[in-house]
Order: sequence, then C-alpha cells, then structure tokens
Amino acid sequence: MAVGLSNYFINNKRLPEDYVPYWDFNANEAGYTPGVKSHANKMSTLFRDASAASITASALLELSTYVSGNLSKQYKAAAVKILRSLSSDAYMAKPGTNGNFIIKHCVGSLPHQSEIDAPLVYADYYYMEALLRYQQLQRGEALFAGN
Repeated sequence: MAVGLSNYFINNKRLPEDYVPYWDFNANEAGYTPGVKSHANKMSTLFRDASAASITASALLELSTYVSGNLSKQYKAAAVKILRSLSSDAYMAKPGTNGNFIIKHCVGSLPHQSEIDAPLVYADYYYMEALLRYQQLQRGEALFAGN
C-alpha cells in the first residue's frame, strides 16, 4: 500500500516541479465534482499544501529504508527534492514571521474553509522529522531502534 501511494504521488501528472503538491491533485480538473456543501466549489485558486509535502518527505525517507535498489533511491531523491523546496524562500518563513511557524503555505481543509494558505503545526513537525531522518540516513544510522 505504501509503495503504491508513494508511486502515485511521485508520478502524478499534476505534481508541480518542486514536489509541493496542490491541496488536491484533482481540483479544478475537468470532471472534478466536490461535495455539494464543500467550499471547494467556490475556489478557483490552486493552493499549494506544504504540510502534505512535509508529511510525504518524512514518509518517503522512512519507506526508502524498507525497500531496496532503485526504488529506495527514488524515494530518497523525491524526499530530498521536497526538503529542498520546503527549505527555500517560497515555503520557509523568515524568523519572526508566519506566527513563528517554520513552514508557510499549508492547507488544512479547503472544502471546510479552514486553515487555507496558513501555517500548521504538523507541517513544522513533519518537516523537522524529515530533516532528522535525512541526517540519520546520511550518517548511516538506523531510523528506529532495531533496524
């Protein structure tokens, strides 16, 4: 399941060049029909979701330790690409801005008109977790005790 979902993400034709996804891969696409009560019906902006990117980067780094060969390299490379994007001025807030959160441009729930283009605590958490996992992998350390 994890491999299938990761491949779907990495190979999605709507994944932007920087690997920071839109809040929904299918939003504003022909045939896209959100629920009747969904605020997504009223939105034309394709917001980026840096929180989804930070979660994905951390997960891809972990998954890269459970698979081997080219798949492992592909997942690690995708995670590094996401981390580079999140570490850029486009997504990393300057100190003292963004409510003192690290990552900007996140989406909690656009259909519910909640946390749109906002900082989210879990984006910062998974960004930091991904950075730690990357550092551990670079040092040749196991991500978890017993690995």
